[in-house]
Amino acid sequence: MNTSPDSVPVVIVGAGPTGVTAATRLAQYGIPSLVLDRWETVYPQPRAVHLDDEIRRIIGWLGVGEEFTAITRSALGLRLVDKDLRTLAQFDRDPAHSIHGYPQANMFDQPELEGLLRSNLKRHSLVRFRGNAEVTQIRQPEAGRVQVTFTDRISGEQHVVETGFVLGCDGANSVVRGAIGVAMGSMRFSQRWLVVDVVTDATLEVWDGVYQVCNPDRAATYMRVGVNRYRWEFRLREGESADDFTTAQDLEPLISPWLQGVSVDGLSLVRVAEYTFGAGVANSWRRGNVFLLGDAAHLTPPFIGQGMGAGIRDATNLTWKLAGVLTKNLPAGVLDSYEQERKPHAEAMIRLALIMGWSMTAGGRAGDAVRDAVVPRLHLIPGARGLVTNSRTPALHKSALVRRTFDGRRLAGKLCPNPALPEGVRLDTLLGTGFALITAEPPTCTQRELLRQRGAAIVHAPPESQLAQWLQRGGATAVIVRPDRTVMLAGRRLSALCAAMPRFVLPRNDSDSSTGD
Repeated sequence: MNTSPDSVPVVIVGAGPTGVTAATRLAQYGIPSLVLDRWETVYPQPRAVHLDDEIRRIIGWLGVGEEFTAITRSALGLRLVDKDLRTLAQFDRDPAHSIHGYPQANMFDQPELEGLLRSNLKRHSLVRFRGNAEVTQIRQPEAGRVQVTFTDRISGEQHVVETGFVLGCDGANSVVRGAIGVAMGSMRFSQRWLVVDVVTDATLEVWDGVYQVCNPDRAATYMRVGVNRYRWEFRLREGESADDFTTAQDLEPLISPWLQGVSVDGLSLVRVAEYTFGAGVANSWRRGNVFLLGDAAHLTPPFIGQGMGAGIRDATNLTWKLAGVLTKNLPAGVLDSYEQERKPHAEAMIRLALIMGWSMTAGGRAGDAVRDAVVPRLHLIPGARGLVTNSRTPALHKSALVRRTFDGRRLAGKLCPNPALPEGVRLDTLLGTGFALITAEPPTCTQRELLRQRGAAIVHAPPESQLAQWLQRGGATAVIVRPDRTVMLAGRRLSALCAAMPRFVLPRNDSDSSTGD
């Protein structure tokens, strides 16, 4: 056994999108980490295919925004259709820009995205990546100290590394979750589905959005993922398996409604696989200094395309708090806010996905009643359109890092927008990696010096600008924005906000990557 002589502040188990996001953000805050993954390279098969505008904004912070734009395409929204593809309800998404500056629905190939994220990770000297590393044990022998044991899958050699914190980003079958004795709570949903990815030079002449087929006999999903890539998902019947659909000809009875005369002979199968879609939330997301993120903490059925995005949100929420604690800018108690803030949103997205799945697959009179009476009228129900088309993070309430005052209650806990500014950049570029003050009232020299000493950026909102209008609608003169772009405090008294600005002075990070694009 080799005990590593070097300790590292953070060990991240799992190098998927959640783990790489966490490592990248920590490096941008100046915090070293070690990333361990069972495999050396990116998993080659496509899985997730959708990110919303909030997650697209985070992709920009990671430093790969332009590269991601080159491999993605926007979708027009969602249609709920019957078995004959007749529209029951339609929910449009903005194919241009939202308040975050990007399309509301972004389609992509996951291996391509992961390749961008892995390549970008190499730019950060504070990150060490070790593939072919199988974690076998996690111990916390004393408070503030964690030991991670892993085996080199090539040489068989065993290693032990000392760390302050462990982030379990190792998926639904999380070794980290098992090691700390946390159970995955079930939400009583389990369905077997066939997932089909196809490449073709032919263009399928159908509406350029996502179709959800509400049919208990054969529920299905269709979407165009790229210029020449398409995906179908079909619920499998009893006795069926992926082995029954190994060729394009086998699939023709299922996919023919979308082909519009295109021959199956022109389709190339990228993947045909069977998945069991489940739903659940871990009973606890933390044991001591070990945290769970992504699928290790929560499982979301894919009906609303929020599974991977939830993990990226987790990493974005937790990493700046870890950085604040490790640099002694913030008290250790702020780490309690991770689960308090993220769990309600994850649960809300899972519930919405379950509602969507139930409307697609439920049989019997109850299911028929929903499809015949409720689904076609969903767009008329107050709030329903927003729930289906907008996955925005709800305002945070239960947190020491959100302060809701009378005059700032409409903005506190919500994400700030990301408008284009007269400087020719978007707001994110000026906000940087730490806390920031956005203000319509110019700070005094004394206030500026105080904010500088506390490491905060200052962004002035000129009269009549989008930022000024946003502040005005929220009843505030200025806001404190956290590193994850959530409004911590809003109000009309600039002096009070300046005094409340947390100290967040970070070591110089190891890259020149921007936090916006």
